[in-house]
Amino acid sequence: MARRPRTAPAADRARPAPARRRRRRGGKPGLPLWRVFAALFVIGALAVAALLVSVARDLPDTSSLAAVERSSTIAFLDHRGRLIARRGSAHGHEVAVADLPPYLVDAVLAVEDRRFYSHPGVDVIGLSRAMLANIRAGHIVQGGSTLTQQLAKNLFLSPERTWRRKLQEMMLAFWLESRFTKDEILELYLNRVYFGGGAYGIEAASLRYFGKPASEVSLGEAALLAGLLKAPSRYSPVNDASRAAARATVVLDLMMQTGRITEAERVAAASTPIRVSRGASSPGAQYFIDWIFPSVREIAGPSHGDLVVRTTLDVDAQRAAEAALESVLADPARAAGVSEGALVSLAHDGSVRAMVGGRSYVRSQFNRAILASRQPGSAFKAFVYASAFEAGLSPDDVRDDRPVRVGDWEPQNYNDTYRGEMTLREAFARSSNSIAVQIAEETGRGHVARLTRRLGMESPIRADRSLALGAYEVTPLELAGAYTPFANGGYRVSPFGILSIETEAGDLVFETPPPADRRALDARTVSRMQDLLRAVVVWGTGRNAAVPGLETGGKTGTTNDFRDAWFAGYGADMVTAIWTGNDDNAPTDHATGGGPPALIFSAYMQSAPHSGLASGHSRPVEDGQAVAPPSGEVETVATPAEREEPRDPIAAFLAGLGGPDSE
Repeated sequence: MARRPRTAPAADRARPAPARRRRRRGGKPGLPLWRVFAALFVIGALAVAALLVSVARDLPDTSSLAAVERSSTIAFLDHRGRLIARRGSAHGHEVAVADLPPYLVDAVLAVEDRRFYSHPGVDVIGLSRAMLANIRAGHIVQGGSTLTQQLAKNLFLSPERTWRRKLQEMMLAFWLESRFTKDEILELYLNRVYFGGGAYGIEAASLRYFGKPASEVSLGEAALLAGLLKAPSRYSPVNDASRAAARATVVLDLMMQTGRITEAERVAAASTPIRVSRGASSPGAQYFIDWIFPSVREIAGPSHGDLVVRTTLDVDAQRAAEAALESVLADPARAAGVSEGALVSLAHDGSVRAMVGGRSYVRSQFNRAILASRQPGSAFKAFVYASAFEAGLSPDDVRDDRPVRVGDWEPQNYNDTYRGEMTLREAFARSSNSIAVQIAEETGRGHVARLTRRLGMESPIRADRSLALGAYEVTPLELAGAYTPFANGGYRVSPFGILSIETEAGDLVFETPPPADRRALDARTVSRMQDLLRAVVVWGTGRNAAVPGLETGGKTGTTNDFRDAWFAGYGADMVTAIWTGNDDNAPTDHATGGGPPALIFSAYMQSAPHSGLASGHSRPVEDGQAVAPPSGEVETVATPAEREEPRDPIAAFLAGLGGPDSE
């Protein structure tokens, strides 16, 4: 039987033939995926192009690339002609890469752009790393800039950190790379980048910090210069020697890691001391420069060009003052809760030889020597006694050290201790409040107030009953000036800091005239005051101010709650006022004028230069002799602790990675 042919299932037979192309309900036919991507690419490209056109439209003019903009420079010299500081920008002459030590170039590239010679102006690797960091932070925290980009920014752009400025920086970097060789770009960078201290360019920086051209720097010096580029102020050897040395260590390590120097070369550089130019090594002198700078501007005018200002400052005295103040206040046992201090030292004609406005100019530019008005306490008693001597009293006159009352006011002695009858000499040396008030009332408070103005004090001082105890505020500069007649024969002085101003070509712009003879105290009063002031140091409250082999005199001062402590005095040919305390006016740990200020004075006078400083007013007076201590008491002169010798700004560069200089 023949087999019947197979037939498809009914379901298969009923299935309609498939349509060639299905249409979406109510819509047009769908686009192929590649066309979608192509469209997005074109849109993105157009958007990027539009952005680049917009950014490029705001690009700065590059025609003045070779020009170096600079402001006028003012060089400040001490009275012996030594450089103290510069204000304004300093530009050295342009140097070629070929004339620089290879390790100087290597040091810069090691920290700023390791792939400088291989990238086209933008380092994709570094940029990608920076972009990831910025995305994580949500704002720009890293730049990823190449050396070429830094040059573009420094030459043409603002320092703002925005995406638009970054794009402009990249476009200019590509332009620079297309116009100049790598060595030419590197030369443009090195001759224009800022190294701190007003120095623009590698040559100016080398002269600023080392006093020699860049072609002569050592490997260690090269590392220090390269380390400045990250943060010129933070890593300045003038501002912070230890931080500068630590940064230079990082540079040396990077150079070794990148194969630019060997381990032996790194060790050799680390063990070689670096000497920072002495003209650049007194950051504390910036307080003094801040003080005289407005006067220089006013005298010279706005369009003065480059100037050379010879000042009254003495670099050696300045360093001695800074070291003395820091050596005492850095020692908790001697500082007694004092965190800040100020010192002003004058020659007998009123010229400022040293001015310390605080422990650190980097941390605080507030000049306490001229701006911090504080009560002088018992240091003011010198004017009370000078007034009494003008009225006819003598150091041997006797008064009763006892409780006193002025109206409803009852001043008390320190520790509420009274000694009975004593001479004015002893009363002054022991700083009796009782007797100071008595003689102020006896001779007239108005006379005392007028005397302070006659001696040059400008702060308002009224003839109130608390006048004798130094209740009115003065500055260290004022107090030093008012004490100077006690040392120079009785002549009033006006503290000054400028000797002359000249153009860079040597043309004289200004010269301070010799101080006028203005007698403020007669010779007898001066002699009697010197008698009292010496007694304070020999056996009184200021024994810590004694200096072996040097005749000194002065007066201590302490205010209520031990908030302020003072010593004002003289030695050889200088008069010095010292204040110590806290900026927030917090009480100290019972610091008195015979404590930190007297110790600072002694340390300062032991190391400061004394010869050749006095000029003008240095008049002989009739000899006065400080009388021995009162009968039955043994003279004890406290010997101040030895002052530490000031270290070189980078005492011994790294000396085994930062050890002290052994020389």
